Amino acid sequence: MRHPAIFPIHHDDPRPDHEQKQAALGYLNQAWAEARLDGVDGDCLAQASLFAALAELVSTYGEDAVAKFTEGFAARVRNGEFSLALARQ
Repeated sequence: MRHPAIFPIHHDDPRPDHEQKQAALGYLNQAWAEARLDGVDGDCLAQASLFAALAELVSTYGEDAVAKFTEGFAARVRNGEFSLALARQ
């Protein structure tokens, strides 16, 4: 199930949002791979990434908006939305 973003995306890049998100994911995957090669633990990377992402959202949209956005995360995790095996099917 796809969940629409509750945040408006503001940017000067003329590319559609989905293309920018794909590009961003590519950058994150590269940084992740580099960190793993340098010996950084995957769990540490995941926690730092979540913190950085949430901190960016809070600084942009405020705590209340981000709290509302994250309310459904537990159910989405339980439903397998973030499980790689399911995402590849």
